[in-house]
Amino acid sequence: MIRWFTAGESHGPGLMIIVEGIPAGLSVSEDYIGVHLGRRQKGYGRGGRMLIEQDHARIMSGVRHGKTLGSPIGMTIENKDWANWLEAMAIEYVENPSQEGRNQRVTRIRPGHADLPGTMKYGFDDVRNSLERASARETAARVAAGAVAMRLLEEFGITMRSHVISIGAISASIPDVIDWDVVEESPVRCADPEAAGLMMAEIDATKEAGDTIGGTVEVIAENVPIGLGSHVHWDRKLDGLLAQALMSINAVKAVSVGPGWEIINQRGSQVQDVIEPVTDPDHPWQRKTNRAGGLEGGMTDGMPVVARFAIKPIATLRNPLPSVDLDTGEPVQAHFERSDVCQVPPAGVIGEAMMALVLADAFMEKFGGDSIPETRRNYEGYIKTVGPRRVYQ
Repeated sequence: MIRWFTAGESHGPGLMIIVEGIPAGLSVSEDYIGVHLGRRQKGYGRGGRMLIEQDHARIMSGVRHGKTLGSPIGMTIENKDWANWLEAMAIEYVENPSQEGRNQRVTRIRPGHADLPGTMKYGFDDVRNSLERASARETAARVAAGAVAMRLLEEFGITMRSHVISIGAISASIPDVIDWDVVEESPVRCADPEAAGLMMAEIDATKEAGDTIGGTVEVIAENVPIGLGSHVHWDRKLDGLLAQALMSINAVKAVSVGPGWEIINQRGSQVQDVIEPVTDPDHPWQRKTNRAGGLEGGMTDGMPVVARFAIKPIATLRNPLPSVDLDTGEPVQAHFERSDVCQVPPAGVIGEAMMALVLADAFMEKFGGDSIPETRRNYEGYIKTVGPRRVYQ
């Protein structure tokens, strides 16, 4: 079982990450994690914060001489912007704090953010106490944790990818075979160069209007073995776990496994994935289609695991919406906090991390092992059993 936790506020000293359950003997490095953190920081439509931060995850525990020890892996990511918030986000008690600039209490509630429910739930009189943790800055910690999970999955041939399907009203034409180099080089992480140009123009127009814009992202895990997850209990169904993980990403409002939204008006004969006769004992149970998104009955079916999620336009607007004041309940303009215009391109990298953490947990639940060699023996032993029963058992 893999467990992970994050801590830290957007403008505090930094973020902390603990990942538990990774077997001993896995090669992992700060440079590898840094590649994924760098991918998260890119993307057309990002705000000024990305010009300040140069995210680097420092491994504090659980790794020695480049190999995991089987103990919890602890990491920290410094918030360089904290230097500008030393008093406003001070850890120690501040007597008679200034009410100027960043130190001023936030009372103008933003519709669509965690401001109002978070402040009511925890009894605060300053919205900053809620918005700091609710900020998408926390997703840097998720990407660091997810990178460790990806490194584990890669050891067994499982790879993670993502690309943008749409931004606003602009939708990509998805090629049958995606050129992932094109995606990684695209400012909007789109496989369709023509659509990518239109998406960037849409982001520019949105920024000019002082507004924000959302879209949809697809995340894909390839070479996932059949049989991860379970059908026997509701809370072990992998599609449910994956949906919860992706829904937990800031501003995500809908998730589908496979092209879920596209098949609801079709008949059953049009949406099931026909199983092909087994002609290759090393690759049994092949399908020509993957409309199920690689999951049947809450379990992986041997096809790529595919999930899509929709991201709403984020709640912080340069031209603020009408709202109310926390102290008086009277009409005001909502608070503006420096933010992105479009979060869609980096959301794919965060989605990869979340899918990797879910799959890594399911993988270790299935195969176990305190060290990579032990896990590998269990995995390889299982793979030998998944062909036609009268031939391979």
